[in-house]
Amino acid sequence: MAVQQDGYESVTSSSAISAYLNTMIESGGVSLCLASAEVRPEPIVLMEQHAGNALVMDLSSVDYLLSRLQQGEKFFLRGQSQGKVVRTPLLSLTETRHSGGRFLCCSDYPVTIEVLQRRESFRAQLRMGMVVPVAVISAAGESVLGELRDLSQDGCQVELPLIARGVLAEADSPIKFTYTFPNGTYFEVQGVARHQTIDPENHLLRAGFRFVDCSSEQERQIWYFVCEIEREAARYKKEAQEERQPSPLFEQLGKRAGSTERVGRRDIQRYATPMARRLVKVAAYLDAQLLLLQQGSDIDSRQLSRNADRLLMLHEEDREALLFASRCLSPEPLLVRHGIAVAVHLLDLVGGNMPRDVRKAIVASGLIHDLGKALVPQIVFKAPNFEATHRQAMSEHVALLMDRLQNCQWLSTSIAQAVIGGVNERLDGSGYPGGLTGEDINELAKASAVVDVVEAMRRDRVDRPARTAQQIYRHLLHHPHQFDPRWIKRYIEHFKTLPVGSLAHFSSDQLAWIMRLHGDGAPAEVVLARDVEPPLRDTLGASVSGDALEKLGRPVREVAVST
Repeated sequence: MAVQQDGYESVTSSSAISAYLNTMIESGGVSLCLASAEVRPEPIVLMEQHAGNALVMDLSSVDYLLSRLQQGEKFFLRGQSQGKVVRTPLLSLTETRHSGGRFLCCSDYPVTIEVLQRRESFRAQLRMGMVVPVAVISAAGESVLGELRDLSQDGCQVELPLIARGVLAEADSPIKFTYTFPNGTYFEVQGVARHQTIDPENHLLRAGFRFVDCSSEQERQIWYFVCEIEREAARYKKEAQEERQPSPLFEQLGKRAGSTERVGRRDIQRYATPMARRLVKVAAYLDAQLLLLQQGSDIDSRQLSRNADRLLMLHEEDREALLFASRCLSPEPLLVRHGIAVAVHLLDLVGGNMPRDVRKAIVASGLIHDLGKALVPQIVFKAPNFEATHRQAMSEHVALLMDRLQNCQWLSTSIAQAVIGGVNERLDGSGYPGGLTGEDINELAKASAVVDVVEAMRRDRVDRPARTAQQIYRHLLHHPHQFDPRWIKRYIEHFKTLPVGSLAHFSSDQLAWIMRLHGDGAPAEVVLARDVEPPLRDTLGASVSGDALEKLGRPVREVAVST
């Protein structure tokens, strides 16, 4: 008869007890747990059972506990059997033999076995310092790298960069997980997403998964991993560090020469310049904010203020380095790259001697001006033919975003309305959301429209490739009925015909990115490029300036690259 006790079913049938124990012996993955609450489970080997008389086990892995056990301290065994978590009642050692360097011990035989159906109750959490990389791979082959946070027989929780939301959102079938433990142990399993939570401060996504279609061998391995994680986590308890043996899973194959700095799972060292690596924090904020908006949150006032201040500080420190850095964010989502580029270039174009609070509001509005597009049904952007209904649906992104600004009391309403609300207006009334014309459009909105179009055309779109600065300037100049010619002229005069962040083909047949300009628009400093691709640290060569720059010859033409 089975009796409910603390979520367990107490099994008293001698044949059932024997069957459970046999499975535990065959599968391995048994843990010894002392009755003392402060001691974590330790893996041991259950060797054999003598029904009604004794259990035989190898306790060599926990030899430091033998003195306590021999003095009569109680313990119980826990393991997996027949797809369930099982544990014995409290047992005592009855005999200990030291043979061939092994400690073979006997205990009394359990008169009951307790069975827990809720396997997820045993959730082993990884402590700080325990790193297990996990690759999450969709059926389409898209993958993203994260870290394991906890593991149970039933599933796991993984910490991922926010860009993983795309992989998870499009996963209609089970996702593959690959785990790589520090000692090189590799494990694959299938699972489905159960829940997601966002950590906006650290720009991370924590996702819970349930394992599916596990073989008996996979279940055995998972249980072993759970026990070893618990064992290793126990070593991180201050009072236990000296006496506990490390789990073999967490023994490093080799120490890394140095740790990699990361922001929300982003490898900062991938980014091309020191300024770009600092700008990544702003990108991480926007990426997190994008996901929070999709989940119903408002714009985070404190974070927006903090990141607008950060961008202002970077601009005051080195405007050209920041302009180039805004072209070095290719690993980031398009809306993030576009928002940063618009904010940086709009600030540089109109900021001038404006009061700091005005410049901050311009930067903040530029950063988020397009985030409302994440709130519009995405089918609108994938429609093969852009019809009036699609245009109407897309135009709603402005109002949807403005509604989420209610907590940003510090943000000037007039500036937000000019940048966010006016960036898509056109002089001839063909824009949105208000269809304003001519003098009804704010000057800041007119400037924002020019900056926005330049930045949009700098990047690939479904219906066209990226354009060069000269091609974009011609487009603007050929549409004076839509874009203010005064602001087009100011833009060209300010950023020049070969702006910072352009990829130039020089007469020496060398490709190089423009990093700084002389007052007349001639290159003052460039960084060599290995190929026609967005600038990242491993795609760039040496920086060239001064006399060495003359050896490159003159810039013959700009090469279009989507950044």
